[in-house]
Amino acid sequence: MKTEIGKDISAAKKFLESGEPVGIPTETVYGLAANALNEDAVLEIFSVKNRPHFDPLIVHVFSIAEIEKYVEEIPAKAKLLFEKFSPGPLTVLLKKKKVIPDLVTSGLDSVAIRIPNHTLTLELLKQLDFPLAAPSANPFGYISPTTAQHVFAQLQNKIPYILDGGATSIGVESTIIGFENNEPTVYRLGGLAVEEIENVIGKVRVELTESANPKTPGMLKSHYAPRKNLKIWALGHSDIGTLGNTTTGVIAFDKYVDGIEKQNQILLSAKGDLNEAAKNLFAAMRSLDESDVEKIFAVKFPDEGLGRAINDRLNRASS
Repeated sequence: MKTEIGKDISAAKKFLESGEPVGIPTETVYGLAANALNEDAVLEIFSVKNRPHFDPLIVHVFSIAEIEKYVEEIPAKAKLLFEKFSPGPLTVLLKKKKVIPDLVTSGLDSVAIRIPNHTLTLELLKQLDFPLAAPSANPFGYISPTTAQHVFAQLQNKIPYILDGGATSIGVESTIIGFENNEPTVYRLGGLAVEEIENVIGKVRVELTESANPKTPGMLKSHYAPRKNLKIWALGHSDIGTLGNTTTGVIAFDKYVDGIEKQNQILLSAKGDLNEAAKNLFAAMRSLDESDVEKIFAVKFPDEGLGRAINDRLNRASS
């Protein structure tokens, strides 16, 4: 199968309607999308990614009215969040209607659903008469893609088309929140900071369970990982001399680490902006993974705002 990259929404639509998976852009990362209501199409996602069937998928739609077609109800606080942050990097876990196949939710009675904030994908969704199931467009467990070229490098000859929407604007996956027993709970840290959510609905619980049988996407202990060994490193740690000046790559926030060649270091934001750092995280991991360094160290980021999501991704990548 030959894989094409382009900006033709009608081409992507044609493949999706025929049951084939397509790479799509979102504001977070690129997704591998297929008809969420067609089990054979959804199976293609699992096959292309080599993704285990126990790991649920996120369903993408273009409006709150569309969400109401696929879930039993939207709690008041969930609706407030959708109204404030959608389209955007917010995914909400809601009790599903039977029209959503169990394959999409790994047999669970709740579906993770969101409205992505990307012009091309929103227009594509409006032209389809079904929602799209779409995990990140990468082999299972590897670094999520943030450009169409990343998708092509990993999935060429496995999918027919990649809709090219440029580099993603946020760069880490969406934040996932649920309302089990009417208690708002964040299950995955992502592109929407917990603080922003709390400004709208008040205090939320954060439950980042690492599970072999996850109830939402992004809860597996080992995930988003480069092929090379990645470790979290605290600045000032005494083992700086053992890192290896020429064989170690470093992912840092806004300052270079002494003792390591600068050419082997990537600053995610020279101006100390956590949003910019999150946007650049996966591309930096990919760049060092494809370089000549033998191991990668990542400096721990401030535990606030999107820094929490960055640390979460790094922790899972290092497992």
